[in-house]
Amino acid sequence: MDIGIGLPGHAPWTDGRTLVEWARRAENRGFTTISVSDRLLWSTPEPLITLAAAAGATTRIGLLTSVLIGPLRKNHALFAKAAATLDQVAGPGRLRLGLAPGVRDDDFTESGTDYHTRGKDFDLLLDRLATTWRGETQAGPPPATAGGPPLLFGGTSAATLRRVAAHGTGWIAGDATVEDVEGFAPRLREAWAGAGRDGSPQVVASVMYALGPDAHAAVARAIGSYYAFAGAEYAEYGVAAAYTSAGRIRDAVPAFAEAGCDELILMGNDPDPAQVDLLADTLGL
Repeated sequence: MDIGIGLPGHAPWTDGRTLVEWARRAENRGFTTISVSDRLLWSTPEPLITLAAAAGATTRIGLLTSVLIGPLRKNHALFAKAAATLDQVAGPGRLRLGLAPGVRDDDFTESGTDYHTRGKDFDLLLDRLATTWRGETQAGPPPATAGGPPLLFGGTSAATLRRVAAHGTGWIAGDATVEDVEGFAPRLREAWAGAGRDGSPQVVASVMYALGPDAHAAVARAIGSYYAFAGAEYAEYGVAAAYTSAGRIRDAVPAFAEAGCDELILMGNDPDPAQVDLLADTLGL
């Protein structure tokens, strides 16, 4: 199982160059992927711009949006062009797009986008990505990766299964537990086979982490308010579920691998770039 690391974009970072330093260190320490999350009404950096900066500071590490809110990108041609441009800047085979319809209605209100039609808008975006990256329409450069960057989809709905089977290479589970993967993976493989797809869908899971003597406090600062929209109980659960000890992280790796994960992403919650080295040392990288 591959091990990736998530940039602490949702945490209280103050200097964007810190995120680039995370990317450099992640590549130097042997992580397979760096990921970045997406929110509009938060300090979270714009995913494609952030990954473009990371691509320029690295040469080989994978780049992943985890996850980008697809329906907010209402100009489908412009988004297809932006993603293809990033794919060109990074070089073939490095970029994957994790996409989801989004759950926060305030993000949609702020963007002037209809929350209630987000599923339909998402499907229209996916159709446009496919036609543009096949060269059927002209909107920017062709992607460096044949067919365009691979797409992973978040969520556990029937629509997620349909999108993975029709457009994707796999599924990405945010704030996942081993039980989440074990419960959904069989449905995913069934939908994949039912669509006549060869091979197997990729399964990617992400979890929150911080290490060091201030780990629990760092997680509470980063995601306590970030999850407050869902209520105090959910925020408290998110803080408690985060991986804040070396032992828990080392135990998680074989557990997720046994559950069928192809890659585990550990999302940073403390902006200090030293967190990259602490995690690498914990994992023996």
